[in-house]
Amino acid sequence: MTSVSVSAPNTCLDADHEARGNAHADTRGAQPLLVRSAAVLGAGTMGSRIAAHLANAGIPSLLLDLGPKPGSADARPLAQIAHEALAKAKPAALFEPSRAALITPGTFDDDLHKIAGCDWVIEAVAENLEIKTALLARVVPHLAPHALLTSNTSGLPIGRIAESLPTGRERFFGTHFFNPPRYMRLLELIPTPEADPAAVAAFAAFAGRILGKQVVYANDTPNFIANRIGINVTFTAANLMLDRGYTIEEVDALTGPVLGFPRTGTFRLADLIGLDVLAHVARNFPEEATQGSFSALLDEMLKRGWLGDKAGQGFYKKNRGAGGKEERLVLDPATFEYRSTQKPALPQLEMAKNADTITARLQMLLGGDPKRERAAGFLWPLLGTLWNYSADRIGEVAADAPSIDAALKAGFNWEMGPFELWDAAGVPPAVERMKALGIAVSANVEALLAAGYTSWYADGGRACFNPSTRAMEPIARIPGQARVGDFRREGRVVRSNSGCSLVDLGDGIACIEMHSLKNAIGGDVLSFINSNLDPASDAVRDFAGFVICGDRDNFSVGANLMQLLLAAQEGEFDEVAAMIGLFQKMTSSVKFCPRPVVAAPFGLTLGGGAEIVLHATRRQVFGETYMGLVEAGVGLIPAGGGTKEMLFGAIDATTALAPPDPASAQKDPPSRFAQSAELLTALKNRLELVAMAKVSTSALEARAMGLLTPADRISMNRDRLLLDAKAQAAALAEAGYTPPQPRAGIPAPGTAALGTMEAGIFLMGEAGYASEHDQKVARWIAYILAGGRVTPGTLVSEQYLLDLELEAFLSLCGERKTQERIAYTLKTGKPLRN
Repeated sequence: MTSVSVSAPNTCLDADHEARGNAHADTRGAQPLLVRSAAVLGAGTMGSRIAAHLANAGIPSLLLDLGPKPGSADARPLAQIAHEALAKAKPAALFEPSRAALITPGTFDDDLHKIAGCDWVIEAVAENLEIKTALLARVVPHLAPHALLTSNTSGLPIGRIAESLPTGRERFFGTHFFNPPRYMRLLELIPTPEADPAAVAAFAAFAGRILGKQVVYANDTPNFIANRIGINVTFTAANLMLDRGYTIEEVDALTGPVLGFPRTGTFRLADLIGLDVLAHVARNFPEEATQGSFSALLDEMLKRGWLGDKAGQGFYKKNRGAGGKEERLVLDPATFEYRSTQKPALPQLEMAKNADTITARLQMLLGGDPKRERAAGFLWPLLGTLWNYSADRIGEVAADAPSIDAALKAGFNWEMGPFELWDAAGVPPAVERMKALGIAVSANVEALLAAGYTSWYADGGRACFNPSTRAMEPIARIPGQARVGDFRREGRVVRSNSGCSLVDLGDGIACIEMHSLKNAIGGDVLSFINSNLDPASDAVRDFAGFVICGDRDNFSVGANLMQLLLAAQEGEFDEVAAMIGLFQKMTSSVKFCPRPVVAAPFGLTLGGGAEIVLHATRRQVFGETYMGLVEAGVGLIPAGGGTKEMLFGAIDATTALAPPDPASAQKDPPSRFAQSAELLTALKNRLELVAMAKVSTSALEARAMGLLTPADRISMNRDRLLLDAKAQAAALAEAGYTPPQPRAGIPAPGTAALGTMEAGIFLMGEAGYASEHDQKVARWIAYILAGGRVTPGTLVSEQYLLDLELEAFLSLCGERKTQERIAYTLKTGKPLRN
């Protein structure tokens, strides 16, 4: 079962990422709803994946739908088909395949009565009001008195559905999960006037803490918040393209990362979600926001069946060119013919890409003359429409601006919401420019300026302007949630350099925050961690424990390969040895620090980043953590203690399976243990893990792979990770933590295990699964795991194993093929098989 930790109440501050704008939000400190089991009604794409995410959180569920499809040769019920398909879902719906056992498929006719044992029942059938109300009428008689019932919909009126319920309306409300539920953080909750605020608040706490969702309260209006505004942006961008002569490539470039939007831009995203889905959502709009020239283009593409990725073509189409090389074609809307994609000629955009922040990029892009600069000529009407449209929706789709910002960030993966973007551009100059360009300005922003304010947000993002009261109002915070940036804004930075900062989290716990480029581990990071975790340091004296975490998308991509490559190419192997020595000293300082060190990884946690995590006292891991010792991919071995820790993991796992007889050293000598079948099996598993540079697809899989231990905890909500880790560090300190001592008397597996592993490596090469250089790297890994070419049972020390790592690393650094791999990866971001 996934360990979803609950942190102690935060005594400092809580993140202001989630806003609660209506009466239901006033009970935000509620205890999470206890969901021991759930039922998902509807086994389509959304329903089956909601059940999968419940399984990820360790919650068993019923998955019910109709029986076998009439006229089909397949006699399996629909839910069974969906359940079996989850194992092949892409992207993966389950953290780990075994989680599928928590889902029990069934049918409405045979198994509906089983929902009586469920704490939460969610209906997720087709987006059809009659189908939903008919099914719910059958459901209500079977519900337990305490159970919550929700209807999952992307835009149907929740009030109309509630009216059809014969009883239990106080425990019914709407939910809108975004697809795929595992990866999309947004969950819009749509309470009805009859819904019990306490029940809604308990569910919100459950969804935020246990399911890891960004919960935003939405009003019962068509398409709710995120889709309402997000689809409007799509139609605005597409209409501008057609009306002003832009290309699809230009629009995607201007609506991508330069604005803090996803790389998919506008049209690549439309292909990804499906043009039929886009059109379906657009039909729910109550105003003419989705009208214009794009509607005709969309209708024609639907007629032709060009639905995007699912149909093999949409706005883009993949094609095999000369020599069988795959190329991406793009639609010419004027001719309905596909042509080769072209890089947009937008000088203003290229200059803006060099800016470090969205604010700087935005000001550069909007600073151009819209009549002369194509980028400015597109972005002013696009953003002007977005800002006005969003401002006019305050009070209609949601109670306040922060709810709208939160929904767009979590639902569409924007880095900033529309009001945050407006503040970044500067509200007064933007309004002045909009008026000069003939763009209408929302009455709500006029009210903001008339009240004497110059931005939507104030007090470091803790307050936001409310047009209803004409005042700045505090933003409701969620207990137990925070990011490092929140403490930075409080002035809690103790010390820092270019790669790291030490931030006071309060209650005697400090955070070591990595913030180098891509969180790559270079000399600045190594020296900072070493100096602050040194037993004689001020930090160790002043703090009771430490957390290693950060606010970037990824924990760390590993060591700074550019520094390493330059040194290796110039033959500066003394410099390389010093670098590895410093790295080993750093991971040792993490492991042997007198204070507990809790690593809190998230996202990509690779190579040296994974080695930091392996050496921590404990780990508090975000569910979506992709962890692996990937050095073999660039022709190297983990030399920061990672290979050594894999050997320790194998020894510890073997000891747990077959503990030695403590009463007799003669009966259980080290040589016997070192040659045991259990240890050999554990070693082969870890050899495969490291030599094949395997990366987990989730924190749960990382645990199964042996990169995490059963004692390590998992946080499902990214915004809870920091404070969950802080609570764990504080608990360890309070319990009287004492650090481990370097291991000695380690029984080396020796030549017997090494021979077996080398034989396996040879066979992999003979079968064509490993190149000659792959085998060379793998043999070095096996050499360290065996403790060198020594007699089985030879007692070695932790430092001895670190020396073996250094020996292997230096040898491989001198290999031409290793240097080629590093250079290729730095250039392309991909591994080279040479």
